[in-house]
Amino acid sequence: MSKRIVIISGGELDEKLTLSVLNEEEGQYIIGVDKGMEFLYMHNILPNYIVGDFDSVKKEIGDYYRKETDVPIREFNPVKDASDTEIAIRLAMTLGCKELMILGATGGRIDHLWANVQSLSAPFKAGIDARILDSQNMIRLIGGGETHLKKVEAFGPYFSVFPLGDEIFGFNIKGAKYPLTNHTLTPYNSLCVSNQIEDDEVVISFPAGTVILMQTRDKE
Repeated sequence: MSKRIVIISGGELDEKLTLSVLNEEEGQYIIGVDKGMEFLYMHNILPNYIVGDFDSVKKEIGDYYRKETDVPIREFNPVKDASDTEIAIRLAMTLGCKELMILGATGGRIDHLWANVQSLSAPFKAGIDARILDSQNMIRLIGGGETHLKKVEAFGPYFSVFPLGDEIFGFNIKGAKYPLTNHTLTPYNSLCVSNQIEDDEVVISFPAGTVILMQTRDKE
């Protein structure tokens, strides 16, 4: 099985970006999540798995996957203890992925977005490179040690950092427009929003904890 899995969830999907990710690597697994199935259906892309409660999918599309394909379906009652996207993430983990790309996890309701960001914790703790991606944002979690952002490889010109949970002590940013040294990163201010890569690379370092890293760009 491919070690890279792409989850197509039910939020906003940029057609060009989504198709480029789906065509990026031969043999990658695709998990269609609830309304995300409609995008796959409209583009004649057959997923490897389907997850969801089918509460936001057109009936004819749900019936097509149930009756006309052999795609394994994990259907859940709408009254459940986890979001469809979180269930898909945990499925991807059980399938042994090393890299996880999640599209359709942004846009619309902010409570869904925040749940999806927090759901990155499970693959992150398992050592899986998991990212939420849309046309303007790439979101992932980073842990203690050093993280390097090379200017020539950057997703966008801006990056923001937020602690996921507790305060982060001894937090440093080098090579950015707004550097920090031995800073205490707290969850209740906006100091570290919209920083910019100034040197050839930015180095983010801290001894322990978990930080949300958002690389962003303006809308074209």
